[in-house]
Amino acid sequence: MKTKLSSSFIVLAALLSCAALAVVAKESAPAKKVDVRIDNTPVTDGKGPMVASYADVLEPVQKAVVSVYSKKIIRERVSANPLIRQFFGNIPDQERERKEEGLGSGCIISADGYILTNNHVVEGADELKVGLPDDREFVAKVIGADPKTDVAVIKIEADHLPFLTLADSDKLRVGDIVFAVGNPLGVGQTVTMGIVSAKGRSQLGLLEGGYESFIQTDAAINMGNSGGALVDAKGRLVGINSAIISTSRGSIGLGFAIPINLASTIMRSLIATGTVTRGYLGVNAQTVSPEDAESLKLPAGTHGAMITDVSPDSPAKRAKLERGDVVLALNDKPVNSWEELQLAIAGSAPNSKVKLTISRDGERLTLEATLAKKDDRPNELLPGVEAVPLTDELRARLRIPGRYDGLVITNVDQDSPYADVLAPEFLIVQIDREFVADLATAREALREGRHLLYVYYRGALRVARVEVRGN
Repeated sequence: MKTKLSSSFIVLAALLSCAALAVVAKESAPAKKVDVRIDNTPVTDGKGPMVASYADVLEPVQKAVVSVYSKKIIRERVSANPLIRQFFGNIPDQERERKEEGLGSGCIISADGYILTNNHVVEGADELKVGLPDDREFVAKVIGADPKTDVAVIKIEADHLPFLTLADSDKLRVGDIVFAVGNPLGVGQTVTMGIVSAKGRSQLGLLEGGYESFIQTDAAINMGNSGGALVDAKGRLVGINSAIISTSRGSIGLGFAIPINLASTIMRSLIATGTVTRGYLGVNAQTVSPEDAESLKLPAGTHGAMITDVSPDSPAKRAKLERGDVVLALNDKPVNSWEELQLAIAGSAPNSKVKLTISRDGERLTLEATLAKKDDRPNELLPGVEAVPLTDELRARLRIPGRYDGLVITNVDQDSPYADVLAPEFLIVQIDREFVADLATAREALREGRHLLYVYYRGALRVARVEVRGN
């Protein structure tokens, strides 16, 4: 995940582990809950006395911030040199393994061993260990991970652990003192101090296709801090350190943390079900600019999200939202931008009702919508395999003869159970005895059991055998 600072600068989207690891747990057990400690009072009224030391505040925090060590086995297929094959025949490819080790941090949020960290810290891990400040070490398992917010929950089997109190990150103010706690560069647990530099940072390109609403801080964050704690002056957890932007791969005062209100919502869903479900409204919009406000005859200084498109057969369509409507508030909470509206809708439960305060032709209206479930992978055919119907452009680019039709595989995740038999640019022509040209037909054909897929690839029609297993 990278973003550009300028054409002459290298920007490190410091998803701050030395290597990342990923496992999304699929748990069929009944929904689980975790008891966490929450203190949602403001950190200060702005009139507190001068403090000479924060040692007493930070001492218990340090006991609840851990180091996360990961190992990942990378398997590579190595082909023989063409010159050697010319003299010695068709020598089969060789498989080579190498290990990648990663380092991150984590925050204990319950006495029984639940730990909040970053998705990129645990992504693809074959082995995961947690080191406590008292030098104890535990094997950890991934409960669930959400790449869209870069939040992950892992667990160790231990009791009576020290754990952090969660604050209300919505009550943070620019200028509040914060501390970053973690294990940067493997030097050992380190605490750095700064302030909240900004709130609600988005469009940074740190989470491609994800939901960004970062706390920005100048507290020093470096590689290895990922998943560590950002705490306030009361020692309460306000954010999960996640990224930096830098010209030097080190801290230059541009650090970013996931607000704990967002992280804890994701955490509860992951603990309960192993997955994250999001609300879906069905609109595209843009942030209202001063020029937009003037043309729409809105009062000067109006903030909101102006709807530019409404999807057919969507909750927005059924709620009678229209192009040109400006969403001013959601459930009576002001909406300042399109990004805020996206995040608020995604953070709402499917089938929940939301109240939208809008402006239409200068008139203030209130509409109610019942949200649907957000599909983050609408083109997913099989777990980790995405496909789209064959188009004229794809046919020309892949040189597919006119006598073939079907679905073109566009992406296969590295950890997909079908990664060894399916690949991008495969054209699925037929599933068993049925020709397929759309996702609905293909999904219906791929019921639980074994199937033969007839696929066209680079001038040849071949058979791929897959087994679909029930959830």
